[in-house]
Amino acid sequence: MNVHEYQAKELLAKFGVGIPAGIAALTVEEAVAAAKQLPGPLYVVKAQIHAGGRGKGKFKELPADAKGGVRLAKSIEEVETFAQEMLGNTLVTVQTGEAGKQVNRLYVTDGVDIAKEYYLSLVVDRGTGRVALIVSTEGGMDIEEVAHATPEKITTITIDPAQGFMPHHGRAVGFALGLSGDLNKQAAKIAQQLYTAFVALDCDMLEINPLVETKDGKLLVLDTKMSFDSNSLYRHPDVVALRDETEEDPAEIEASKYDLAYIKLDGDIGCMVNGAGLAMATMDIIKLNGMFPANFLDVGGGANKEKVTAAFKLILSDPAVKGILVNIFGGIMKCDIIAEGIVAAAKEVNLQVPLVVRLEGTNVQAGKDILANSGLPIVPANDLGDAAKKIVAEVQKVA
Repeated sequence: MNVHEYQAKELLAKFGVGIPAGIAALTVEEAVAAAKQLPGPLYVVKAQIHAGGRGKGKFKELPADAKGGVRLAKSIEEVETFAQEMLGNTLVTVQTGEAGKQVNRLYVTDGVDIAKEYYLSLVVDRGTGRVALIVSTEGGMDIEEVAHATPEKITTITIDPAQGFMPHHGRAVGFALGLSGDLNKQAAKIAQQLYTAFVALDCDMLEINPLVETKDGKLLVLDTKMSFDSNSLYRHPDVVALRDETEEDPAEIEASKYDLAYIKLDGDIGCMVNGAGLAMATMDIIKLNGMFPANFLDVGGGANKEKVTAAFKLILSDPAVKGILVNIFGGIMKCDIIAEGIVAAAKEVNLQVPLVVRLEGTNVQAGKDILANSGLPIVPANDLGDAAKKIVAEVQKVA
C-alpha cells in the first residue's frame, strides 16, 4: 500500500522528523487558503499522485512547455494559477506510463532556501534479511541517472533488525553524505528517526529525495515516498485510513476484497494459479511458448467457489485476455473442490474464451472427472509444459 507525500510527511512528523510546513488541498480555494496560512513569500505547489518524477512530468491537457507537477510560486496569485492548471488534469511521468494519473489533490508547502540536496532511503533487503539504508550525496530529480552512471556515489548501509539502529550507523550516514560538525549529528539523528518509523510502521520502502541542507544549516525532508507491507496493515488502522483508492487499479481493489494477489500485465493469456512461485513459473512458460501472460493472479491456498469465481471475473475484466490457463497444485486446497469452483465460475461468467486446466495433488482424479463431466469445453492438461502448449494453441486457433 502506498500513501501520498503529504500523508507520509504527517506520519514522519510524529517521529520527530523535520519537514517544511505544508497543507493538503482538494480544491483551488483550499490551495489558496493553505498558502495564506504559510509564512511565504515563496510557496511550492505539488501534485499528489502515487508516482515519482512529478517535477519532470507533463500534463496532457496543458501545452508541452508548461511546467511539471512540482512548481515554485512567488505569490498567492501564482499558487491559485498553478492549482487551477493541476487539479483535474492528467500528469504523465516516467513512472505513470503514457496513461498518466489524474491529479485530485495538491500539497502546498513553504519554500525552502536550499544549499545542497541529498538522497536517503530505507528498503527491506530480502537477500540478507536486513534493512538497507541507501545514501547518496546526489539527491534530486536525477537520482535514477546517478544510480546508472555513477553508482560509486551511492552507499548502502545494512542494519540487522535484531540489533537495531546503532550510533555507528548514524556516523556512517553522516560520513557518506560528506557532512561534518552539527550537520553530521543532524544526519545521524534523522537516519535514526527514519529507521524507527520504517520499523514501527512496517514499511516496505521509505524514500527521502531530496533530503536538503538549508542555507541556515538545517536538514529537512523536502520530499518523501512511503509504502507499507500489506500483510501487516491489520496492525495499523491509522495507516489503512490513508488509503486513496482513486490511485489504485480498480481490478486490484476488487482482488483485495477476496484476498487475491492480482497484478495486471500486458499480455493476452490470463493466469489463475495457487502460490506465488508456481504463478511465476506459469508466466515464464507461457512466454517460453511464444505468448505473454495478461496477469499475475495467486488465489492462495484456501480458494473456494466464491474466490475462484471472483478470480475468473477479474481475469475477464481485461478485454485483452484471449484465453485462460488454470494451474493448480492441490495441497491444502483439494483438486475436486477447485474443479467444482472452476465449473461453477465458468458457467456463471458465461466463459467465451479457451480454458486450459492443469490439476495436480490431493484428489486430482476426482477433480479431473468433474471437469470432464461438466459439459464445458475445458481442455485438460497433464503437466505445466503441456498446459502452456495447449493454451497457446487454443488461442492461436481462435485467432
